[in-house]
Amino acid sequence: MGTFLLLLEFPHDDQRGTAVNTYPSIQKQIKTIHQQFATNPEIAAAFERCFTNTLATSIQTMPDGTTFVITGDIPAMWLRDSSAQVNPYLPLIAEDTALRQVIAGLIKRQTACLLLDPYANAFNPEANGHGHTADQPRQSPWVWERKFELDSLCYPIRLAYAYWKNTGDTSPLNKDFYLALEKILEVMQLEQHHEHSTYSFERPEPLLLPTDTLLNAGRGTPVAYTGMVWSGFRPSDDACTYGYLIPSNMMAVVELEHLAEMMTTIFSDPALSARALQLRSEIEAGINQHAILEHPEFGKIYAYEVDGLGNALIMDDANIPSLLSIPYLGYRPNTDPIYQNTRRLLLSHHNPHYHVGRYANGISSPHTPGKRVWTLSMAMRGITSTDPQEAQAMLEMLLSTTAGTGLMHESFDPDHPEDFSREWFGWANGLFAELVLHIAQLEAKPNLQIKEKLEPALVMAD
Repeated sequence: MGTFLLLLEFPHDDQRGTAVNTYPSIQKQIKTIHQQFATNPEIAAAFERCFTNTLATSIQTMPDGTTFVITGDIPAMWLRDSSAQVNPYLPLIAEDTALRQVIAGLIKRQTACLLLDPYANAFNPEANGHGHTADQPRQSPWVWERKFELDSLCYPIRLAYAYWKNTGDTSPLNKDFYLALEKILEVMQLEQHHEHSTYSFERPEPLLLPTDTLLNAGRGTPVAYTGMVWSGFRPSDDACTYGYLIPSNMMAVVELEHLAEMMTTIFSDPALSARALQLRSEIEAGINQHAILEHPEFGKIYAYEVDGLGNALIMDDANIPSLLSIPYLGYRPNTDPIYQNTRRLLLSHHNPHYHVGRYANGISSPHTPGKRVWTLSMAMRGITSTDPQEAQAMLEMLLSTTAGTGLMHESFDPDHPEDFSREWFGWANGLFAELVLHIAQLEAKPNLQIKEKLEPALVMAD
């Protein structure tokens, strides 16, 4: 394994230029966007900066040929973030050998991480012991953080499946990858019965947030069997209130079908494929039985978390998988009636983490307490909307609230956008690029008038 050299500053123009010039497909995509948004050069400029951010600042090719991807201002690789950061590049890898090698290297690195510890969410580039070293039980020196998040098992499947479908190449989907998929199934099936699992997680005081640790001696709050898979933490890295996180189980339903297809087609293992499909069926049945609730104002909606004991949490978190992202995950289309009911609730005061401010409105996260909105939720709202005007409004709002940086942040105060967290956050930049690409593909041609100076946003009706 090699040593990752952390970049401590944003890339200068020459660094971005190097990233663009290395990959002809990236250069071509940027040129296309500049042409499509010729009357809105601010959009094209922001797209170029955000689209290239991960390639220019966050990727290291290791001596063993694998690819290590940091989130930005944290020198560790999350299975979730690394997959999400490269997602905008996946449609381009069929025609770009160099870019394809980057993604193939990431698949191999994620495979090694999963085989090392399928319960960990974030890893070091080498066995340097960095990260949250006081967490109990003690973790491997390769592991930055060992919070079990169900989506961390789903994202590597999503990435590998998309790679395969875009290229037809199975070289990174090797014997080790097969073993990693087998390990994913094993962990998911065990965590359907969390009482039989040995996993626990405790972070000693002082805590930055109360949700940095699991209650009940690190075991989490009690749950009953539902067919769904237990998750200790959300994709925000915050502890679940109730153990069955519905968006992550929805993602598992989608990715288990992809896993089953790869098992049949690539590995000729119908038995393991059938096992994945059976697990998928059990999770789906659990969602239908326990996660669909009748709301007095919105009708049938999806809960965010449940415990199988009758308790349910009605909210959403900006981090993905989220309820807002259901169509993006591929679980249900954006026209689905229950999704539409849920969406209306989430984008209203009924969601305790939805905030409206002078310059923006969006879904936040308990990870950043107070009145904050997350750029992830604003971009996802645009991508999943059935209304092109809503998508364009989200784009305009995002571009108007960068506080002059031209990049997306983690969160910001919607009344004071200059008050933001995480100036270097690769996932948010990548999802913004996906929003621009989404709008560019809409039948309705973009016709935005981006503000030259910050003005109050048009607050969309709840």
